[in-house]
Amino acid sequence: MAVDTERRTGSLTGLSEAEAQEFHRIFMTSFVVFVIVAVIAHILAWAWRPWLPGEQGYASLADGVTVAMTQVLTYLA
Repeated sequence: MAVDTERRTGSLTGLSEAEAQEFHRIFMTSFVVFVIVAVIAHILAWAWRPWLPGEQGYASLADGVTVAMTQVLTYLA
């Protein structure tokens, strides 16, 4: 059951040249859209909470959390 490699004229994937180009075009378009969405998500995450703290460090965030928790606990009580 040896494969006759002399008769094989297409690529290893079995796609024709036109099919391979179409697949490549769809793949590249999808990849570019994915990268754009990822960049936008990273920018929004940076705007929401910067990855590098300011002068006071992350301690300045604790004040906001304390205020929010006291308000939530008043609603629960």
